[in-house]
Amino acid sequence: MIVYSTDEIKMPAFPKRKISQWIKLTAEKYSKRVGDISYIFCSDDKILDINRQYLNHDYYTDIITFDYTENNVISGDMFISIDTVKTNSEKFGTEYINELYRVIIHGVLHLCGIDDKAPGARVVMENSENSALADLKKLLS
Repeated sequence: MIVYSTDEIKMPAFPKRKISQWIKLTAEKYSKRVGDISYIFCSDDKILDINRQYLNHDYYTDIITFDYTENNVISGDMFISIDTVKTNSEKFGTEYINELYRVIIHGVLHLCGIDDKAPGARVVMENSENSALADLKKLLS
């Protein structure tokens, strides 16, 4: 089950049923099934608190993924800072909603086993994101 909630911010507007369908389709491409996935949309302050408390990082980020995947069933809690998504959309010259979709699927790709920290891994992640976003475009049209 995929759930969307907020922590002291307004829920961003997006077609939740279609996005849930897209997440499931993306997981299937990696031979995974969706278990329990929770998206928590929050502020920069909240994500900084989480980053400090659980990861000992002292910086803002767009998403923090807690991975509870077992075997081929992906599960996790994903905290997404709407503030950072907005900042990044301005920084990269992308539409806010497209940046939000990229971050949403970024967490799913992590749950599917795609890394972005190892040398050369960022390119693999970006290609995977772009492929998934192309699938979403078809799904939404």
